[in-house]
Amino acid sequence: MALRTWAGEFAGGTVVKAMAELNARHPWSHNDHFHSWILANLPERRRAALDVGCGRGDLVAALSPRFTTVHGNDRDEEMRQHAAARCAGLPNVTIDGGSWIDATGPFDLVTMVAVLHHLDVADALVQVRRLLQPGGRFLAVGLAPPRSAADHLWDLASAATNPVIGFVKHPWPAAEAPSAPFPVKDPTMPLDELREVVLETMPGATIRRRLGFRHTIAWTKPAVEQR
Repeated sequence: MALRTWAGEFAGGTVVKAMAELNARHPWSHNDHFHSWILANLPERRRAALDVGCGRGDLVAALSPRFTTVHGNDRDEEMRQHAAARCAGLPNVTIDGGSWIDATGPFDLVTMVAVLHHLDVADALVQVRRLLQPGGRFLAVGLAPPRSAADHLWDLASAATNPVIGFVKHPWPAAEAPSAPFPVKDPTMPLDELREVVLETMPGATIRRRLGFRHTIAWTKPAVEQR
């Protein structure tokens, strides 16, 4: 039985309910939390950046002063409207809803935050590799369902630390729990399988489990592509 299922049934579900109520009083964005990780791992050359699934545009806005041009792409119209409003005063930012694989590259940076599991993973990674400039970086924050013992242990650690991080980030209780602003989809590819797919297309990529029920992927395209 999966740890999450067991936890949901333990003590009649009262523990999970109590944790959910605590998390709701001190909410925090698990995805926005990793923007600082992205900003700390930018490539040396910073001319053009592409954020796939840009959502409300917060990461695009953060990248704007660091790159000559930043392109945000999101297929959800409401998200594009939020992103366009968020970045209205940033002349080097563009937002669109077309197919991201048709974006005019090459790019020095391609980012995805909670996006890769919405896509055909293998094909998406091939497209990212194509769009990247030699020396460019792919930085992704993702989700994966727990399958292995290590996955479940990290799940448990994330569940235990979630309210602590929420209290640090948001010490005053929220008046009400915020509704989820983003289109959501449950991930289906476990991390061990994802690691194999990533390394097949992006040899040398670094894939790490993180707290907050997330993992990160970092890869730099070689200056000389091997055939």
